[in-house]
Amino acid sequence: MKIAALQMVSGMRQADNLAQARRLLEDAAAQGAELAVLPEYFSFLGARDTDKLALREPLGEGPVQALLSTAARELGLWVVGGTLPLDAGSATQVRNTTLVFAPTGERVARYDKIHLFRFDNGRERFDEAAVIEAGAEPVLVEMTARDGTPWRVGLSVCYDLRFPELYRRHARAGADLLLVPSAFTHTTGQAHWEVLLRARAVENLAYVLAPAQGGTHENGRRTWGHSMLVEPWGAVQAVLPEGAGVVCGEIDAARLRQVREQLPALEHCVL
Repeated sequence: MKIAALQMVSGMRQADNLAQARRLLEDAAAQGAELAVLPEYFSFLGARDTDKLALREPLGEGPVQALLSTAARELGLWVVGGTLPLDAGSATQVRNTTLVFAPTGERVARYDKIHLFRFDNGRERFDEAAVIEAGAEPVLVEMTARDGTPWRVGLSVCYDLRFPELYRRHARAGADLLLVPSAFTHTTGQAHWEVLLRARAVENLAYVLAPAQGGTHENGRRTWGHSMLVEPWGAVQAVLPEGAGVVCGEIDAARLRQVREQLPALEHCVL
């Protein structure tokens, strides 16, 4: 199955971001991808964290969800909308939500980011919990490739990457592919991004696809990029360091079986 991570440098105008997301989805489809995954905050990165409150959507309505559903149907893709701000039932908070759409355009899964980023090094300060309400449950979705091969896909977002217990739960539920749409800062990404992605692949003997924000944004924030596909033995198959673009690669069920048969570590886990 050919899959694609879409890297963006999202700005403060939602319409422009959605237009770029559509172009990248079309590019992924033209390259033969069956699954395309957008990064965290793909539809908007504002000047302040509270700016996203004005753009929150109720589940099932709104321009971001319409774009994702329409693109999935028209392009014949599984589309994963990195994250978008969904209504949390509060005037002061949203959910940071991943939505999955089948090639029919039907929404088939929702995951609300569980772990909320907090960081303060004296120069950069982030506290997602000030505006975002955390999710509570892991979500795994089944996708079927065009050749009929089933793929079990574990959902996660950005800061979740630092919590291996989430990915072990996905592995125990049978995940073959782990998705990590992200907006890692340049500071934390440079230090930890690749090593964490490769570790999650190796620990869980699974493919990892991580689309990211990658560049200097209109609001002054700088993100690390390096969207990549990692195979179950830990090798990076494809990567895009910076700028908007598409990272394509193939996941192979036979390769996955081979690695898990040679090193049946998941069968040895006793905790």
